Amino acid sequence: MRTYFFILVSLLAAGCSPVSRHVLTKRFHSLESRLHDHTGFMLYDPAQKKELYSFQSDRYFTPASNTKIFTFYTSLMILGDSVPGLRYIETNDSLIFAGTGDPSLLYENIYDPGRTFAFLRNTSKKLFLAEGNFYTDALGSGWAWDDLPFTYSSERSALPVYGNYFTLQQSANTIKTQPSYFSFDVTVRDSAGKSSLAREIGSNKIDLYPGKTDLLNEWKAPFKTSPALTAKLLSDTLKKEVTVINRRLPSAAKKLYSIPADTLYKEMMQESDNFIAEQLLLTCAGVLSDSLKPEIVINYMKKNHLADLPDEPVWVDGSGLSRYNLFTPRSIVGLWEKIYLKVPRERLLPLLAIGGKTGTVKRAYKNEPPYLYGKTGTLSNNHCLSGYLITKKGRTLIFSFMSNNHPAPASTVRAEMEKILKDLYLHY
Repeated sequence: MRTYFFILVSLLAAGCSPVSRHVLTKRFHSLESRLHDHTGFMLYDPAQKKELYSFQSDRYFTPASNTKIFTFYTSLMILGDSVPGLRYIETNDSLIFAGTGDPSLLYENIYDPGRTFAFLRNTSKKLFLAEGNFYTDALGSGWAWDDLPFTYSSERSALPVYGNYFTLQQSANTIKTQPSYFSFDVTVRDSAGKSSLAREIGSNKIDLYPGKTDLLNEWKAPFKTSPALTAKLLSDTLKKEVTVINRRLPSAAKKLYSIPADTLYKEMMQESDNFIAEQLLLTCAGVLSDSLKPEIVINYMKKNHLADLPDEPVWVDGSGLSRYNLFTPRSIVGLWEKIYLKVPRERLLPLLAIGGKTGTVKRAYKNEPPYLYGKTGTLSNNHCLSGYLITKKGRTLIFSFMSNNHPAPASTVRAEMEKILKDLYLHY
């Protein structure tokens, strides 16, 4: 009887013990063989400051939207509780203002007219938009040309309005645009197939193909930005004239703060909003230097706050749209640890995508209570996931799981990741 008892105890203990390194390594080799991909993984215990398991975690991978983790940490280090919405100076009869990169003004994904809109609307002074602080291209280095028609690839600018995209709606024979300014540039074309919207490169002339098969009645597309267009859109919305001037505001210019920073972080981290990520990086650069140029803040962060990561990040944009970004799993884990040490847990976890609950993992990693909090990253043939794994025993672990160059559908890769992460949740 005692023999059977000890066998039972041994079996139960084995079922609850951590997955061995040997078993995990076999699983990852099998995963690479079946998916024909390049896989990297690291699991880390921040309480013990101990690596629990690593598989090719020193190799560089295309991170896709895991790049936003770097933008998140940068914003935490540089911005305060609220985001600077405008820099401005006042004279007797004039208000001269410049954008800070803040993406929130009239952006429907986080819609709140907010302090910036009220400030410009309520002043009795003449409005002048200063355009002398934007020192980068509207499109990021390494962005794909075929992404340009889509709102996840909206242009960057000093003072975005409406998220730098427009919405077009068709009802019967009526075409409406929001903002209404763009209605003059829409041409309706015949189409026998699916609906589509095309914008002429370099302009805001729009061809609409309503289509016969999918019966869509709403489309969204980025617009070509310029200071003149920003001033025009503001003039139409504020019902007062805004004039562009070529002037750089002095460093002593006042700042108007617009929106709680966590509002932007939550949308960026849960829904993987590329536009917010790009603009936040510009905003951080503006805080450091008054110049909206992402290289300024990237170089600053690499020198002052990221130099102790295991591997130097190859980092070029805020969103991860660029395929020039390259990070290692162990550096992403190191970054998550920095965030974990800086931000109280009760603030941090609700900002992230939560398995089975919110954001890009809402339909996966389901469990009660949730066990996965983190950030996904997906480009064609690349899928990554990293963040915090709260195990069944209550341990908080940090992980980074990166899969590149897989010909299989992303859904297949996500399913394989979920199997492994669920096992780690159960056995650690």
